[in-house]
Amino acid sequence: MLEFHTLDVFTETPFAGNPLAVVLGADSLTTAEMQTLAREFNLSETIFVQAPQDPAHTARVRIFFPTAEIPFAGHPTIGCAIHLACARHTGDFETLITLEEEAGLAQVTVSRQGRHIEAEFVAPVLPFPVKTDLPLDLIAASLGLAPAQIGFANHRPATHQGGPRFLYVPVDSLQTLSNAKPHEPHWSVLMALAEVDSAYLYTPGQTSPSQTCDFQARMFSPTAGIPEDPATGSASAILAAQLWRTGVISSGSTRLTLRQGVEMGRPSSIGLTIDATARGITAVRIKGSAVPISSGKIRRP
Repeated sequence: MLEFHTLDVFTETPFAGNPLAVVLGADSLTTAEMQTLAREFNLSETIFVQAPQDPAHTARVRIFFPTAEIPFAGHPTIGCAIHLACARHTGDFETLITLEEEAGLAQVTVSRQGRHIEAEFVAPVLPFPVKTDLPLDLIAASLGLAPAQIGFANHRPATHQGGPRFLYVPVDSLQTLSNAKPHEPHWSVLMALAEVDSAYLYTPGQTSPSQTCDFQARMFSPTAGIPEDPATGSASAILAAQLWRTGVISSGSTRLTLRQGVEMGRPSSIGLTIDATARGITAVRIKGSAVPISSGKIRRP
């Protein structure tokens, strides 16, 4: 039997954020067995923890959708690092967790003060643009929207990559964001044309006295077995390339707060910091919290 834990990530509220399964002691599992377990958990992502290849690192990890392995993902990185750090430390602490991911090393700083626990990692791959000439009519039809609702200010759709690849679709309002959903057959045509399986929609958020929100987002990925994702750390990191392209980012450090999962009833808060010079992005960092939900044993397939 294998030990597992689940956490809700990018939230401090149980049963909000993005659920994650962390499977420990996964060294002897085959790729097929990991995929079977990820399908059994049926969460957007499951992370498998193994002994590190370099003893100076904390662990080697592999991350799976219900349908396929992926090289890097944000909410498994945050959730797994918080779980491993809290298993090693009591009381208040700050520690570095280094995870060997398929996309490269993820260095995660985890800190706890009282009940507040958060982690921040540097994205292992700097994001870059891939396609910037996708047809607005097809994008609109694939989301059940009008072409005039796609884009705002200097923001136009494009695909960007930084490990995984996503289609970024800016929309003109929170109401449009709420109304959007994948529509076939246009969705499948768009995914094939953009060479992705996920679309990240975003629009300017609303800041209130109780919360800051620079952009509110939704992520659709039905062809990967995820109809909608309540928090997507990797897409949030790669959003940096889209924001650089649209002129939001300038030299120095830009700190933004993203909200996702609101329409699903699982609100998430993601901190995004982008370091840049006049030549472009030099580093991207993602910050978030996590809360433990369950633990137990699961059979090896």
